[in-house]
Amino acid sequence: MTFPEFTAEQAQVVARAVRAIQEHAPECEAAQDVTPGAALALSNSGYTRLTVPTDAGGLGAGLGVFARAQAEVGRADASLALILAMHGHVTGAAFQGRSLPPHLLDAVAGAGVRGELLNALASEPELGSPSRGGLPRTVATPDGSGFESGLWFVTGRKTWSTGARALRWALVSAATPDGRVGRYWVDLRGEGVRVEPTWEGALALRGSGSHDVVFDRAPAALQAPPAASHPAGSAWFWTAVAATYLGVGEAALDALRRYAHERVPTALGAPIATLPRVQETVGRIGAQLLSARTLLAHATATWDAHPDGQPGAGTVPLIGAAKAVCTNAAVDATDLAMRAAGGGALTAALPLGKLLRDARAGLTHPPGEDAALTAYGAALLDAPDRA
Repeated sequence: MTFPEFTAEQAQVVARAVRAIQEHAPECEAAQDVTPGAALALSNSGYTRLTVPTDAGGLGAGLGVFARAQAEVGRADASLALILAMHGHVTGAAFQGRSLPPHLLDAVAGAGVRGELLNALASEPELGSPSRGGLPRTVATPDGSGFESGLWFVTGRKTWSTGARALRWALVSAATPDGRVGRYWVDLRGEGVRVEPTWEGALALRGSGSHDVVFDRAPAALQAPPAASHPAGSAWFWTAVAATYLGVGEAALDALRRYAHERVPTALGAPIATLPRVQETVGRIGAQLLSARTLLAHATATWDAHPDGQPGAGTVPLIGAAKAVCTNAAVDATDLAMRAAGGGALTAALPLGKLLRDARAGLTHPPGEDAALTAYGAALLDAPDRA
């Protein structure tokens, strides 16, 4: 099982995004933030159009194509790839699940076509991951009454705001006056918005600029009323994460293979690629990554087989399991690569130290391994036939 092929235009924007990331990732890592040049390059790559439907001016990527694309940009650099991952999953899920009202879908599509980066901001200091439930402290107050109000004002703080300084728009989750949760379309370059640099010194993803964003009566003219969640939200987010970190693991394998051919110890008189121990390690890494990639391709193909967005009950848990397998494979790949490379892996001459740190960040994204595999196990136990 492999991912679908790109169309010619999809391949072009992915290639441009990879080149932009390769060019700007080192400066973002050094700055511990998304530099203006990097933000502009990501926007100009055209990648923001990838998951916008074709009838809205986009490139119409399904989940499998999105997964393939994210693995490629993740291979170039996790920090900047995650900014694109967040934009892509929010857009793809919104359109497939029709989880936003038409006027807000138009705004999302317009942002993607214009190259304006967006993200959904939901996590908070007290709340933690919104996937665990709870009511946000961030509040939205209407200038009139109810959701027919023409303008809302958002006040609160959001954490883990991937690409904060690079974003133009955010879908902000906030509590309504009646204690429910709506989503509000906020211009992050508008009034009442500031970025607090809380991501400096982070262990991983240093170039992602995942700072806090603080809202002080930030105006939101567009909003999505409280509504039940659609499975597309989980499917697209988990795929975005799984594929990005799969790319990190594949980058570690690439780096180890190059180093194994270049490193020639005088005592050996040959590249370390000739050593059985190194060959075994490379084989182990390759097998784990191929298994993870195949599982993710199968999971996304299963989802894409149901274009109405209503796949079988076991498909979303399967994608969650793929997320757990892909992130674990990335962690194992980077750790094993470090061991095989030896002392050289500790130097800046090899990217393995950075890849190791970035891969571990994948474990923190929901779903956690326990929740993912429990849900998939329950789905298998409930299935009439073994899936």
